[in-house]
Amino acid sequence: MNSTHRSTSEHTAHTGQSAQNELGWWRSHRLLILRRLSQLSVLSLFATGPLFGLWLFKGNLSSSILLDTIPLSDPLATMQVLMSGHWPELSLLLGAIIVVGIYALLGGRVFCSWVCPVNIITDLASWIRRALSLPRTSEIAQNWRYYMLILVLILPILTGLAVWEWVNPVPIVYRALLFGASGGLWLLAVIFLLDTFVVERAWCSHLCPTGALFSLVGKMSPIKIAAVRANACNNCMDCFTVCPERQVLKPVLKKGSTQPLILDSDCTLCGRCIDVCAPRVFQYENRFNSKYSNRIPLKVESQL
Repeated sequence: MNSTHRSTSEHTAHTGQSAQNELGWWRSHRLLILRRLSQLSVLSLFATGPLFGLWLFKGNLSSSILLDTIPLSDPLATMQVLMSGHWPELSLLLGAIIVVGIYALLGGRVFCSWVCPVNIITDLASWIRRALSLPRTSEIAQNWRYYMLILVLILPILTGLAVWEWVNPVPIVYRALLFGASGGLWLLAVIFLLDTFVVERAWCSHLCPTGALFSLVGKMSPIKIAAVRANACNNCMDCFTVCPERQVLKPVLKKGSTQPLILDSDCTLCGRCIDVCAPRVFQYENRFNSKYSNRIPLKVESQL
């Protein structure tokens, strides 16, 4: 093993250790723990009906109704129904509008990191890669997920059916856990093995059409992560190691950057960069806060 690979492996194995030493275990893991609680809580809300007869939510993340009153629908599933030539029920349309509004406010891909159960599987695959010190393989281009999104919307036009919902891994997780339906578990196994041994973060970061749609939804979200103390960065690279979309970090950490906000809508707002950063470079911020949104480039400032 050459020295470069050895040093990379050693760093990967100790990712976040400096933050844990400096801040303690809870502060260096709290957002990760809160995300898991959020994902499991959403699943539990759906499980109370089949398991205990308390129907807080009926349905799954594709289409559901809250307290027999408020419809909630996956916007991608609704778009597929429309593209198939069928006019969806008013409740489905209203549910999609509500969900789009929620994620436009919170940040589109917050769904991917705080709600989606598949994220637990892909995060586990990423952790195993780091634990085994597997080398980073060449990545699939991020825009492939947008090609997948286009394909998912074209197939209903050609077939008259919402084809993607047959193999969408999100409802597959819910059907398996809540109703014991194991027919689609092979797909989850494929995603896990692909992410672990073939391409790092292949599914969530490069192929998932749902993530692509929510990325578009969250473009103008007021909630962003900001490198508020970029000058304190010690180049440990821990944030790049754990970030599922590491390309979004480069602009705010680039030397001379005057824009602290991560404006790229591919950011999942998972907060792992906040957790593992000992110098506390990152934090959640409001993008419309004048302290950050009205930054003047350094060249202009020097002329005033």
